[in-house]
Amino acid sequence: MPVVLTPAAPTSFEVGGPRSALAWVLHDGKAGMRSQALGLAEATGFRLIEKPLDIRRPWNVLPPQLWPLSVGVVAHAKSQLVPPWPDLVIGCGRNTVVPALAIRRASGGRTMLAQVQDPHVRRSEFDLLIVPEHDRLRGPHIVVSRGAMHRVTPARLAAERKRFPELTSMPRPILTVLLGGSNKAYRLTLRRLGEIADAIRNVLRQTGGSALVTPSRRTGETGLRLVQDRLAGLPAQIWDGRGDNPYFAFVALADAFLVTADSVSMISEAAATGKPIHLLDLDGGNAKFARFHQSMRQAGITRPFAGQIESWSYPIPDETARAGAAVRALVLNNVAERWYA
Repeated sequence: MPVVLTPAAPTSFEVGGPRSALAWVLHDGKAGMRSQALGLAEATGFRLIEKPLDIRRPWNVLPPQLWPLSVGVVAHAKSQLVPPWPDLVIGCGRNTVVPALAIRRASGGRTMLAQVQDPHVRRSEFDLLIVPEHDRLRGPHIVVSRGAMHRVTPARLAAERKRFPELTSMPRPILTVLLGGSNKAYRLTLRRLGEIADAIRNVLRQTGGSALVTPSRRTGETGLRLVQDRLAGLPAQIWDGRGDNPYFAFVALADAFLVTADSVSMISEAAATGKPIHLLDLDGGNAKFARFHQSMRQAGITRPFAGQIESWSYPIPDETARAGAAVRALVLNNVAERWYA
């Protein structure tokens, strides 16, 4: 039987006053979900504690509509969802919906909830929803963003450059390549990956620059080896998953990007630099991705890759900062009402 959350306990605001706001950040461990939830949380300026969730069976194979409203769906070893309850819970993805609602109930309604992406269930019980434009969900307490929430900020990019000083000697211009992989909408075949690797070779011959290539877990080991073999002997750094992750350093150093079409998050992160983003088409797609890609093209952020690296500029999107400010204002207003009542 699920273990029901402990009844209401004091929140951090009640213990330490309005300046001690605390946010719990819930995600299921997937890189895209974690990045979005942490990005929004960091943009609020509140103290935060990351709470990765390990969902128990059978709930991890059932839709959230069938879950009990209880923290018992979560294995406690990783997340420790126990009082004192936070002032705010930020979640991203379907696996965070029920735990967030359960925390709110246990706090006596004092913990506020901000959810990245459409929770699909009990929407009215969330204080704020941050949804991408291509999801078409609209209504009160909804912040609409063109792309995904992310953690790319000027301060983080500057710090990551310093963490990997050896990369600053790479020949310019630097082409940063963000590779995804197959998902529910797209397929990244080895044939297509070989074509992408050949395109990188051709670009380096044209520009005389270098490439920084980072795959995702979905690229796979076979795909990684293929790219390594095709780019052998060229001025290219390819992260193989070992050691410190240079992802943000690769983003920081880019003069231009090649990004596969399967990831809203990677495209949104690249867009935070204001540098040209050349989109690499993959087999597949769906209506939501089509709307997203159309929006990014119309905003002048992305262009289809046509064999050459082009140069253009666009206003850097500020969706994460804007959403973070909206969450912060909502929480502080709510707390001020309680504090001075």
